Amino acid sequence: MTDTPPNHVTPWIVPGGLIVLSLIPSVAGLVRVVELASDPVVSPSNARFVSTPVPVVLHIVSVTVFSLLGAFQFSKRLRRRQRRWHRRAGTLLIPAGIVGAGTGLWMSVTSDLPDHDNSLLMVFRVGFGVAMVGSLLAGAAAIPQRRFAAHGAWMRRGYAIGLGAGTQAFTVGLWVLTRGNPTGDTRAWLMFAGWAINLVVAEWHNRNSSSLLPKRTSVASALGVS
Repeated sequence: MTDTPPNHVTPWIVPGGLIVLSLIPSVAGLVRVVELASDPVVSPSNARFVSTPVPVVLHIVSVTVFSLLGAFQFSKRLRRRQRRWHRRAGTLLIPAGIVGAGTGLWMSVTSDLPDHDNSLLMVFRVGFGVAMVGSLLAGAAAIPQRRFAAHGAWMRRGYAIGLGAGTQAFTVGLWVLTRGNPTGDTRAWLMFAGWAINLVVAEWHNRNSSSLLPKRTSVASALGVS
């Protein structure tokens, strides 16, 4: 009987899906950066970006690095075979995520709200931004304490929030296709749904991962997102 060849595709399904999800806001962000670099004509849709381009560019660059590089941390094969790479990538991911969340908070509290947004959405953005910073700091703090399972759980939560824009493209996009452009509270709750969906998936992953860990987890097996 011939042995079944190993499936080299399956381990990359999750990272690949996260990369695709990350590309949605990343491409949109790249278009915005190109627009700001070309001395654009100020319009109601871009006025808040043109007036304060520094946090916009920092936010786009840092979140793009965080979401795309972070997707590879979900590859068990890569973490097990390239542990040094995992650690080095983490030293870039945590500050990139904090910069991304921090600049998001900066823009949320200093920029004028566009017509389709309202104060409820600003509250959601501030709340999830603070939660993302807190999750990444908690994940970083768990490393010197050798609480590697907690480190992975907190990093998953932070990544889930940071990838909210990718899921929001679907929650808002489906509404646009079926009902038209959402505004006010409707848009705020559709945006909230994007963050909430990601966090529910992260917590499901955390519960499944923790149930599979032995009572005494070695550094080699616990380090990372698994």
